[in-house]
Amino acid sequence: MSIKSRKIINYTVAVAALGYFVDIYDLLLFGIIRMPSLKALGLNEYQIKIDGENILMWQMVGLLIGGIIWGIMGDKKGRLSVLFGSILLYSLANFANGFVQTVEQYKWIRFFAGIGLAGELGAGITLVSELVSKEKRGLVTSLVAGLGLTGAVLAFYCKQNFEWRTCFFIGGGMGFLLLMLRIVVIESSMYNVIKKKYVKRGDFLMLFKDGKRFKKYILNILIGLPTWLCIGVLVTFSKEFGEAMHIKEKIDPGKSIMYAYIAISIGDVLAGVLSQWLKSRKKAILIFYMITIVFVILYFTTLWNGSASEMYFICAGIGFGTGFWALFVTMAAEQFGTNLRATATTTIPNMVRGMLAIFIIPLFRLLQTFTGNYYQAGWILALIVMTISIVAVFLIEETFGNDLDFIEN
Repeated sequence: MSIKSRKIINYTVAVAALGYFVDIYDLLLFGIIRMPSLKALGLNEYQIKIDGENILMWQMVGLLIGGIIWGIMGDKKGRLSVLFGSILLYSLANFANGFVQTVEQYKWIRFFAGIGLAGELGAGITLVSELVSKEKRGLVTSLVAGLGLTGAVLAFYCKQNFEWRTCFFIGGGMGFLLLMLRIVVIESSMYNVIKKKYVKRGDFLMLFKDGKRFKKYILNILIGLPTWLCIGVLVTFSKEFGEAMHIKEKIDPGKSIMYAYIAISIGDVLAGVLSQWLKSRKKAILIFYMITIVFVILYFTTLWNGSASEMYFICAGIGFGTGFWALFVTMAAEQFGTNLRATATTTIPNMVRGMLAIFIIPLFRLLQTFTGNYYQAGWILALIVMTISIVAVFLIEETFGNDLDFIEN
């Protein structure tokens, strides 16, 4: 490989990381400014809780639908088409979000923002995985995610220093700046080869037609569930859980998210290093599951009559434990052929995000109805989700060192 080619690849990796940085900023911005933005729209405490959950669910449904759209496009038109199209859509949505006047407008704009946000991670990881060597793949994708996840820190900083509408405008502006940086990003050589062949590309239904392929697809989705159980419920609604556990100090959910994502970014890098050292994706994920379980247990036990600082510390611990996100997406990329890789790698993390809307939050609400207790519903939900995911890890195949230069028939 020439020095020029290596520099272009390094630049592409850096731009992919920056793209994920902007993606995470926009993805988590609502959770961080949920309370001040909805309060500014005239909602009371109860409405902020209910409508906040609903807006988040609409965003996640957008991610679910967007994952399918961008995944198919990534295999049919190329990885770069997704990196350009997705960021254009969610940047425009964020500008629009700065002008909302009603909850209904908020829901619809977050829905379209979700569709746009769905393409960034999958296309970026797919592109990077195909550009770098298999020996460095896990480390590089983890570094991309590690840097990208710090976007949550910037989102919290903006929330602390700017009016909530301005925070959306900043997100939109960063997106358009990123578009300019992507002008010289290169396409995957693996994809360019199959593009010239008569091979079926981006057929979403192929994931369901073959039993073995379908099993891999479902297991990958189930492996990612703990991330959005922890971030989408335990961290995002840390204020409500704190009240249920009689924490007298006021908890800022935006701060909980910030601390969690600082820890996730560290965890993501270390998870990549650990998987390289162990030469196993599965073992590394199981170790991080165990860390997550320890802090989830602490969340539901030690926080009774606790303090806000203790909540932030435990949210950081939970975040570190769920820092296997890049590793889990890399596993997805390593299991599917080049003609279906973007479809699988883009839809899988967004199916996980969408599961927050169609499985995790609905189950949480159902458990609240049965138990009549917010706290009790939370720990039962955590027990169910973690059990499902642990079983999924044991059932899935190891992917470390897989050669990605193959196609699906």
